[in-house]
Amino acid sequence: MTSNALPLAEQLILAKGWDNMLRQLMLAGKYLRVLPDETRTDFTEVKGCQSRVWLTLEKSPVDGCVMLAWSDSKIIRGVLAIIQEKVNSLDAEALAKFDFPAYFSAIGLDRYLSQSRANGIKDVVARIQG
Repeated sequence: MTSNALPLAEQLILAKGWDNMLRQLMLAGKYLRVLPDETRTDFTEVKGCQSRVWLTLEKSPVDGCVMLAWSDSKIIRGVLAIIQEKVNSLDAEALAKFDFPAYFSAIGLDRYLSQSRANGIKDVVARIQG
């Protein structure tokens, strides 16, 4: 690896150009641990996202954090997979302090998100860290 990035994020770092980044995001989305249909409710939906996004987060002192998420957008599923990969590698204390914008910048993701997608992802991060 070329950085502290986890495997899915590392693939974004290695992607050159918009087409490759988009392809890597869509491939990353295939690794997203799916939020079951019965859990996709008004309570788990993240409001403010251009695409529909649902997520749950469990914090355990023993098991760390477990995030499950889903979106109706392939690109956002990829972004969620990148976020999920990171969240699931952290404990609750580290998650509360983690600088997601810096991480997105370090892996090059921030350059490829439209303003509306970036705003939605901010809402996702706020839900995760809230």
